[in-house]
Amino acid sequence: MSMFGDGLDKAVQKAFTRPIPKSAGAQMRYLVKQLKGTKAVAQMLRVSQRTVERYVKDQLKRPRKDLAARIEGEVKRRWQPQIREKAKKTAATTGGIVIDTRARLGYTAPIGTTDQDRIRHLTVALPPQYAARLFDAQEQGATDRELQKIAAEALKEVYFQDGGRRAGSLEEVRFTDVQHIDFDL
Repeated sequence: MSMFGDGLDKAVQKAFTRPIPKSAGAQMRYLVKQLKGTKAVAQMLRVSQRTVERYVKDQLKRPRKDLAARIEGEVKRRWQPQIREKAKKTAATTGGIVIDTRARLGYTAPIGTTDQDRIRHLTVALPPQYAARLFDAQEQGATDRELQKIAAEALKEVYFQDGGRRAGSLEEVRFTDVQHIDFDL
């Protein structure tokens, strides 16, 4: 499970203007239209082509929990792409992104300063360049660890160093044991 990637996706999905189709049949019909056929949908969802056809015709109505989650996830990924791009662009150019996290945070600093790791709950508005870096990295298939590293750099600059006004000798922020992470545009 990708905690950071999922968090970024959820933040962007809040910008959607039309809700996704509700029923499994409507969601399946949408996917068939997007992928231009039942065979491609069946392969993507790891079910038989016949199963896809039965949902399309509303002969099947209630998928098992794991299949329902896969269907919904695939629909959300494809839903309103222009709105998704606009939301990302706004965040990356003017709006920035808010990170809300509860995690173990500490830092590497000169001897004699308190660099003790501790669980902190932070809600920090990150400037647009960090939103851009997070979304760009996500689009290029970055791992959760790579996204976490970008978020740690952002927290170092914005939260710990206050944009250069304090803690200038801070070397690296450790961002581990993430219990909760949420993003908002």
